[in-house]
Amino acid sequence: MGGNNDGIEKLRIGEVAERTGITKRTIDYYTNIGLLDAERSASNYRYYSSDVITRLQTIEDMKAQGMTLEDIKKEFHKKIECEGIDIQEIRLHMQTLENEVSQLLKQIERQEKTSKEFIKNKISNESAALMKSLILLIT
Repeated sequence: MGGNNDGIEKLRIGEVAERTGITKRTIDYYTNIGLLDAERSASNYRYYSSDVITRLQTIEDMKAQGMTLEDIKKEFHKKIECEGIDIQEIRLHMQTLENEVSQLLKQIERQEKTSKEFIKNKISNESAALMKSLILLIT
């Protein structure tokens, strides 16, 4: 069975091939084009983390859906980029927008009917749609 370093199971290419039914040559190719990550040992063996099994299944599923390897690689890079997004920053921004919309709605409610029409006419359809979308997202 695979090596164990710091509690993380490490698999050699033959073990990955055996567990997935994917050839060593294909696994090697996926590694060379950047779809899979491997560590090199002192003796130059490639070691894969056990999550490579799931990643290979995902690659095979995406190929079965007609995606090219280049498309799959782009999808994986998009996922990595999305993981780098600061969720707290987005939440803070959404809260600020929610407060602004809330204040605007309160002001509109205080206005007379003619003033409401004036404000309504000044707000673009895109802004109104954005405000409605934000309200739906935050409620």
